[in-house]
Amino acid sequence: MGYVEPAPIKDKENPFESMMSRFRIAAQHLGLNEETYNVLKSPDKQVIVNIPITMDDGSIRVFEAYRVIHNNVLGPSKGGVRFDPHVNLDEVKALAAWMTWKCAVVDIPFGGAKGGICCNPRQMSSGEIERLTRAYTTSLYNVFGPDTDIPAPDMGTSQREMGWMMDQYSRNSGMTVNGVVTGKPGVLGGSAGRVEATGRGVMVSTLSALEKLKINPYNSTVAVQGFGNVGSHAAQLLTERGTKVIAISDITGAYYNKDGIDIENAINYRLDNRGTLDNFEGAEKMDNTDELLTLEVDVLVPAAMEDVITMRNAEKIKARLIVEGANGPTSAKADDIIAEKEIIVVPDILANAGGVTVSYFEWVQNRLGYKWTKERVNRRSDRIMRNAFEYVYKTAIKYNVTLRIAAYIVAIDRVAKASRFRGGF
Repeated sequence: MGYVEPAPIKDKENPFESMMSRFRIAAQHLGLNEETYNVLKSPDKQVIVNIPITMDDGSIRVFEAYRVIHNNVLGPSKGGVRFDPHVNLDEVKALAAWMTWKCAVVDIPFGGAKGGICCNPRQMSSGEIERLTRAYTTSLYNVFGPDTDIPAPDMGTSQREMGWMMDQYSRNSGMTVNGVVTGKPGVLGGSAGRVEATGRGVMVSTLSALEKLKINPYNSTVAVQGFGNVGSHAAQLLTERGTKVIAISDITGAYYNKDGIDIENAINYRLDNRGTLDNFEGAEKMDNTDELLTLEVDVLVPAAMEDVITMRNAEKIKARLIVEGANGPTSAKADDIIAEKEIIVVPDILANAGGVTVSYFEWVQNRLGYKWTKERVNRRSDRIMRNAFEYVYKTAIKYNVTLRIAAYIVAIDRVAKASRFRGGF
């Protein structure tokens, strides 16, 4: 007998609640029993540590930090560490669960985890951030490990912090352990192709979906919300493959050019302009960033924040295809509206899994002690992303569900089977 949900979800446009509502639907389609359902929805381990750090002025501040391991039946848990003043345990739990499904949907032998420190790195010196990073690594030394739990960069962290984490873990171990983190600088064992990997996965997912819709990329238009690492690389790679990107945006606003934006020019402008598109002259500035979401385009790529497509604006979206570069950009309550409009959505746990795929390659290379070329990394990641899309697409047809629910079905089924084969107490 399949699992029957005892009570409807109260969706408050919260990413975790959105994720859980889709999890429930997928579990019902799979006929997941209640025992397995309860095992998979609950995190395996939640660690909270308080870290006292000496600041540059000599004072001591205590920072609350987290590491949540959601599931590790497929392999070592994997997930980023974010430095953000608003980070909290509920958010980290949600992101850890997302990582479990993301790794499973692309068939990578990792479980899901996430970490965070409640701090504002913008108001801290490099020395303060380094001391905090090293103290966090030492506090979680018994959690982290190349065979147990592997951190990566996330919001507020970069390859710099990953280098410090790898070094501190290695010092504590008495030997160099490259494979304990991914997203490291290349000279410390980072992988070629890692920086653009998530955006590249978005590109592969977009082209795969356009093929199913019988839309020629050379005749298609694209709008990209968010011009950070994911959005800018996705826009550039899609442009190189014939699509016309007519709108982009960042924190300074949205920019539109019906004839197509010179993406390489926009990337160079951002690099020369303190990381923003402010006063970018290669396009007309739109009055409202939300206008970008409702443009008449073939493809919409939300690659900025969570919950930007909600009940408030879902009815106005005119794109034929949405490819989610960000985590949780569409709220659960908007799903039915989007489906009724027959808009295809390539969900976040599939579309932006290119990053964790190449993180897996980095870990493999560290374990082998052998570096792959960028061409090999790209070729293998493209194949994994294409195969994952095809499998999810076939699953959607089999169960007569959206690609989003199909992706959850694929992921949950793999984790549930692994859990059953491994057994319990």
